[in-house]
Amino acid sequence: MLVRQLQQNHDLDFKPVAFVDDDVKKQHLEIYNLPVLGGINQIEEIVKMKNIENIIIAIPSLSKKELNDIFQECSKTKAKTQIMPLIEDVMLGKVTVNSFRDVQVEDLLGREPVQLDMESISEYLSGKTILVTGAGGSIGSEICRQVSKFNPNKLVLVGHGENSIYLIDMELRNKYKAQFEIIPVIGDVQDRNRMFEVIEKHSPDVVYHAAAHKHVPLMEYNPKEAVKNNIFGTRNVAEACDAFGVKNFVLVSTDKAVNPTNVMGATKRLAELVIQNLALISNTKFAAVRFGNVLGSRGSVIPLFKKQIQAGGPVTVTHPDMTRYFMTIPEASRLVLQAGALARGGEIFVLDMGEPVKIVDLAKNLITLSGYTLEEIEIRFSGLRPGEKMFEELLNEDEIHLDKGQIYPKIYIGKTYNLYKEEVNEILAHGLELETEELSKRLLDLANNRIEPKKTLAKVVN
Repeated sequence: MLVRQLQQNHDLDFKPVAFVDDDVKKQHLEIYNLPVLGGINQIEEIVKMKNIENIIIAIPSLSKKELNDIFQECSKTKAKTQIMPLIEDVMLGKVTVNSFRDVQVEDLLGREPVQLDMESISEYLSGKTILVTGAGGSIGSEICRQVSKFNPNKLVLVGHGENSIYLIDMELRNKYKAQFEIIPVIGDVQDRNRMFEVIEKHSPDVVYHAAAHKHVPLMEYNPKEAVKNNIFGTRNVAEACDAFGVKNFVLVSTDKAVNPTNVMGATKRLAELVIQNLALISNTKFAAVRFGNVLGSRGSVIPLFKKQIQAGGPVTVTHPDMTRYFMTIPEASRLVLQAGALARGGEIFVLDMGEPVKIVDLAKNLITLSGYTLEEIEIRFSGLRPGEKMFEELLNEDEIHLDKGQIYPKIYIGKTYNLYKEEVNEILAHGLELETEELSKRLLDLANNRIEPKKTLAKVVN
């Protein structure tokens, strides 16, 4: 189909030269007068022999792993690599066959997107009032976009950044203003009175709490701000939900809350404990959802690498063996909605992030995707930053729930031990009086269960 289009459309500046196919029965044949010169592992040789400038991957239904394997062969050449659109989109007239696009780093992660239970999510969100904190952030704004597809009655966008709330408000208003009410709210989750006022006024059915400080090295230097935003802020919103009878509350958490080695992870673990303690006594269904790094989110490694590549390098990677779990923003947000629909109260849902990715491999792929070779853009190793781990975990050994395990494709329930209510309350009451170093130590000790509990409230909450 693609070759026929290219041969017939003389306005396009493309001249098809040859096919590559792993099917040996097709090799040495001619199709539309073009030779099938060999298999995928011969791409480098064929590109040199024929002076190829562009490679188009004409297998839109490829799995991510297969696409990655092919791209790695293409990346050994200087040819630009692109991919055809989905055949379904061509057949429906959404795009033409020759609307090929550049391969994106998201295409190369080796993950297949999860299929959601649209019926249960629709029942959970349609016609309801939904409130999202941190609605202007990377995750919060995408949660708003995903919620909007389920036709809520009212969507309340809460955030303290005026510009980011303006942007998501305008985006949704342009698309959905005739379908449901959209209310932008400027407010800081650290302002307890404001959170109680907002939740009482709008009476949401579901609250997604995405507001947080998330930058690991910055929070090492500013632990009190991490406590105020991530722990106090969570408590303010959660207790307001309890007070005014909100049906569901979902905390967006992180893999850095597992065996935390940094202040950010410790404060997110304590935020989980805050809502788990509330879940024992409240009619609101409280749950947390943990996932790893999100591709392209603000402050993440992808935008930084792109900026460094545009400047001609070097691309800085902390360590050659460092790995991270990655997920796209839309997939992470959709799974947050799915987990919320599954919540019964007190769970920590863990998203299956696939296989961890070496950061240095991600850097190499981005350099190649940007049209450069690894000789042109240097990769430089800069050493671990304050609070960083070499690898992340999604559950520690004590948290794996063997009875329940995977309750939905790519969603697991974790169990957590030792809900230290008194100790958490003590941090909330007196943490800000401590010196920076002492506060950091207390947070990490508590989040890693390195204390003698005065009272264990519950052994297992699930």
